[in-house]
Amino acid sequence: MTLANRTPQDIIIKPVITERAMDNLQQRKYTFRVKKDANKIEIAKAIESLFNGVKVDKVNTMNVRGKKRRQGRTEGYTASWKKAIVTLKQDSKTIEFFDGMV
Repeated sequence: MTLANRTPQDIIIKPVITERAMDNLQQRKYTFRVKKDANKIEIAKAIESLFNGVKVDKVNTMNVRGKKRRQGRTEGYTASWKKAIVTLKQDSKTIEFFDGMV
């Protein structure tokens, strides 16, 4: 799949629901698991098109390393992934998916 014809559903994989992510909701920061090769501009456009009335202020991204796991004598690593923390503008609507979780 080329970069030009990716849909927003291809870029945003799923929301990250942890205690820290839930604490950031008061500051209008939402955490998502995103495609590893997606950049900040693509992530911002994907969020704005997936959720109506949402305006993105900034996007912070980080690569999360896979954790070491063992199954008996066999060792391996879980897959590494990319996380995006999206900050919304003050005049923006909230993302309805997270509203009941605060």
